[in-house]
Amino acid sequence: MRRSWGGWFLIAIHLFVAPLLWAQNTGSSPDQTSQNGGLVDKWLKMAARSQAEQPHWAPAVVTTPARLLQVYRYDIFWQTANNGFTTVNYDGNKGIEFIPQRHVEIFLVAPPPYIAHQNPALKDGFGDWSFLVKYRIAAANEQHGNYILTAFLQTTLPTGQYKNGALKAILTPTIAYGKGFRRFDVQGTFGAALPTSDEAKIGRTFIWNDAFQYHVSKKLWPDVEANYAHFQDGPNHGKTQVFITPGIVFGNLHLAKRVSLAFGGGFQIAATDFHVNNHNGIFTIRFPF
Repeated sequence: MRRSWGGWFLIAIHLFVAPLLWAQNTGSSPDQTSQNGGLVDKWLKMAARSQAEQPHWAPAVVTTPARLLQVYRYDIFWQTANNGFTTVNYDGNKGIEFIPQRHVEIFLVAPPPYIAHQNPALKDGFGDWSFLVKYRIAAANEQHGNYILTAFLQTTLPTGQYKNGALKAILTPTIAYGKGFRRFDVQGTFGAALPTSDEAKIGRTFIWNDAFQYHVSKKLWPDVEANYAHFQDGPNHGKTQVFITPGIVFGNLHLAKRVSLAFGGGFQIAATDFHVNNHNGIFTIRFPF
């Protein structure tokens, strides 16, 4: 099963990247493209102007960026439970993000991740479908203040197989922020995962992530992230879990006129006595366009 998902990943990359590469490498000159005035060309120019108005930091390994992005992203998580068994999450609810309007980003309905368990008592299967909408409240690029403030709303639908997902639909409103200081920046989010029903059974989770990132060179972005979760009601009522996650992102590496490549990874280490897993590995690959 894991081997077949490597093939599906390659197929997904080809299906997404190949049309972009074709569109960007046709025989039309820039003047001809401009004269054509097609909807795709106008949309890409609008998205480029929108991104020019905000900071240009690399998205951190874990913390969801406040920046509006146009990107295809694929993640893999290796999570080691307290019983020693490892669970692998292929995709991590990532997918295509695009900017349909100057202040708005839509995380197109993310395909469900595939969850593979080392524990023979648990069944492998698909996780939940989800989607995310961002609204950028305020932003300034490096020349005009180097900051950003954005509101998110994520919806997760309980579609997972064999309990590989949530019991009920989850709404996660989030505020995201960032501030840069020359080569150093701080990116963060604060949100709450709120079940639409059975709250006493499922519980609420308050999530706070901060990434401290340094731009070492043109294509090298190391960071350290603090990933905080506090549980209210539900099976972990009153408990708090914190991870420290050193990580690094390489990119962007130019592939075509509007397509580039970035990749990286991190390693999560529990910093609290209570934790449902520990020593977790993360790999991420992105194709900004």
